[in-house]
Formats: sequence, C-alpha cells, structure tokens
Amino acid sequence: MNQHSFDLVVIGSGPGGYVAAIRASQLGLKVACVERDRLGGVCLNWGCIPSKSLLKNAEYMNFLKHAEDYGFGLKDIDVDFPKVISRSRGVADRMSNGVAFLFKKYKVTQIKGWGSIKNPTTVEVKDENGGVTDVIAAKTIMIATGARPRQIPGIDVDREYILTSTEAMLQQKTPKSMIVMGAGAIGIEFAYFYKSFGSEVTVIEMLDRILPVEDEDVSKELRKTFERDGMKILTEAKVLSAKKKGKGVEVIIEKKDGTKETLTADLALNAIGVQGNIENIGLENSGIQMERGWIKVDKFCRTNVPTIYAIGDVAGAPWLAHKASAEGIVAAEHIAGHHTDGVDYANIPGCTYCQPQVASIGLTEKKAKEAGYEIKVGKFPFTANGKAHGIGKAQGFVKLIFDAKYGEVLGAHMIGPDVTEMIGEMGIAKALGATGQAIFKTVHAHPTLSEAIMESAALAYDECVNF
Repeated sequence: MNQHSFDLVVIGSGPGGYVAAIRASQLGLKVACVERDRLGGVCLNWGCIPSKSLLKNAEYMNFLKHAEDYGFGLKDIDVDFPKVISRSRGVADRMSNGVAFLFKKYKVTQIKGWGSIKNPTTVEVKDENGGVTDVIAAKTIMIATGARPRQIPGIDVDREYILTSTEAMLQQKTPKSMIVMGAGAIGIEFAYFYKSFGSEVTVIEMLDRILPVEDEDVSKELRKTFERDGMKILTEAKVLSAKKKGKGVEVIIEKKDGTKETLTADLALNAIGVQGNIENIGLENSGIQMERGWIKVDKFCRTNVPTIYAIGDVAGAPWLAHKASAEGIVAAEHIAGHHTDGVDYANIPGCTYCQPQVASIGLTEKKAKEAGYEIKVGKFPFTANGKAHGIGKAQGFVKLIFDAKYGEVLGAHMIGPDVTEMIGEMGIAKALGATGQAIFKTVHAHPTLSEAIMESAALAYDECVNF
C-alpha cells in the first residue's frame, strides 16, 4: 500500500476536477487527482465532446439531404454508421490523452482507483476488487465525482433496448424507431441525431414544452422545426413505464387528460435528468451536509466541513461542464488563499447543439417579469440576416431582454445557426452590465450572424433599420 501527502487531493477528473487540479498546481499547491476511469470524466469521454462529434455528422447528413439546394447533384448516399460512431470515440480518446498531457505539464499526480474519504484529511484509494492501494493525507479534499442518468421507477433501463446516453453513443446501426423520454438538452440532441440518420423519433416530455428551461419563444420555434421535419413530440405526457417487449420496447404514457397510450419502438432513451454520484465516496465518514441528493456548498464550493470542497454536478444544478470548470477554478483559488468572488450563477450560458442550435444566458422574458422588472424586448429573426441566407440557414432568431429603467441586459435567448458560438458575446455583455445602447452602438462586422445581436438590441429601442 502506498502512502502519500498532498496539499489537495481531487476525487474525479471531469471538467471540474481536472481543471481544479491544474489551477491549484499553478498556484503552488502539491496536488493529486484520483480517477477510477478515463481522464476527463463523462464530459470528455461520454458526454459533451463525443456527442458534438456525432451532432456534426448529423449536420452534414442533413446538408447532404439538401445538397441540390447548393448546386450539388448527389444520389444514393452511403452511410457507414459504425464509422460515424468510431470517429466520435477517436475524438474522445484524443481529448482524454490531452488531460494526461496537461497533468504532466503542470505536475499533477494522477492516482488510479476509487477514491473514498476516510476522514476530513484522508482519502483511501481502492482497486476494482475493493482492496486499498493508496492512502493519501491531504490538507484539503475536493469532491468532483459528477452525476449519472437518473433512474426512474417503472423505466427498466437494460442498456440494450432501453438506453442511457452512453449506449446511445455506441449503437452500431440506426434503429428504425426510437422513443426519447425527456426533452432537455440531452434528449433533444439525441432525438435530432437519430432523426437525421433516418430513425422515426418520438419525444416525450412531462412539462408543457420541449427544452422547458429555455424562453418559451425558443421552445415553440424548435418544436415547430422538429415537427416540420417529421419528429413526433408529446408534451404534458408522463412516462408510467418503459420495458423491453420482444425485440423492441413498450412505453406507456399518461396524457394531461388522464388517458393512457401505449407506444412501441425499436429502442428507447432515458433522458429524464441526472443524480449525483454520492455513493461509496465516504460522505458518511465526514458529516458532509446534503440537500435533496446533492452536496451542499457555499459560494466558494466549500462544504460544511472546512477541509472538504465539492464542485460540478455532484454539487447540484446547473449540470453543465462549464459550470463545473468555473467552480473548480473558484475552489482552487480559494483553497490557495487567492481572492475570488465565487461563481456568478446568474451568468452561466446554456447550449443545446441540435440544428437549429439553441443558446441562452440570464433571465427569460417570463422570469424577468416575475422578478418585477419593467422590460424592453428585442427579437430579430435570422430571415433578415444576410449571412444566414448565404449559408442556407435563415431560421430562428435572437431575443434580448433589457431592464427598461437602467438599460442593462437581463437575458439573451437565441435559436439559429451557430448561436452556441454567439452566446459568448452576451456573457461578456451581461458580466459587464452592458446596456442595450452599448450593444447596438457597437459596430458589428458585416455580413455576420452576430449582427443579429446588434439588430435585436436596436429593435428593443426602436432603432432597428433592417427589420
């Protein structure tokens, strides 16, 4: 058994854990990171990165279907679906290897195994057989164990017919039909992906709209687009049960009026939320406070135990990789004694990488009104944007929400081409308290998609000249 001593030991190497470990090492701390699987966690290996590879393939597939619109005569397109999947795995492998390189560069010690808290200053590491391989004495411990798909009673996930997102990334052929349970970002992205490759897709959502955390106008626009492309969407429908039946699946739902309906398909995807990885990591040995299944932390990501911090998905919503990274940096700097204001949770963007893309930050129109703001709203369509027409994607809009009294931007909501890249501008604007006038008086290059941001701000103040 190996004995170690570190200033900080991080349990988990996802986008929160590995970033925290590197930042802490940059600040002069002696750091170890314990990881039982591949470096990079779910995000790099089974989530954010490989899924974007698949979604790019879906985008190209849709382009090929409409190639004649661009002057290309393509017929009998041959799709090597296993190669589509293998490309995404190759991307994940390269990113995971990149984290290993960064650990060596910044002198972060990697320890393989299952990390568990023995007491507030000690971590045990076990192998796959449960044997203790390492004992680490640490001044500070950081929990970054992430989350996994939520298991719902009645939904019999067998990972063969009823899948999680992991299995959905590894299919070697496209199913003829698929039922997607849950219309958040994960469900919507996979629904778009499989529909692009020819599957008949049905999406089931318990709430009244898809992407329910987004602005209502965005949700309506995306639903309209998906249904126009042949996707079936059932909202205000609760999944009562999902199980394998024969060589397919049977899903029973209950509608708003109380009636039940039985749906069948080749495969089903469980995309109904996530739950924290809090088991078998020694929380019971340290007295850490929990809140509805998540580790409770303060603005510096410190738990009620002064020597233990928690970041990322295991510390609660929003369950986003960039939120985890931001928390990792804040926690590392706080541990190292550097000044930090904590994470600004009101300024974290959310993105969904289907086509059209969806991106947002800040308050929706409804939330702004509920908060008591008098608001100005600008909503500029991409049908009035020259670049969008040039690239053949003139659909969607940019919608900006401003405080009518002081003019500062309260929220930005976009659906359309490459809006997941455009949202960064609004993150900076919101962080700096930019006003609507500051945005539309800033000269934007022409022709660009980002002009839609300028025009939306101008619309809110009745100064738009292009719509």
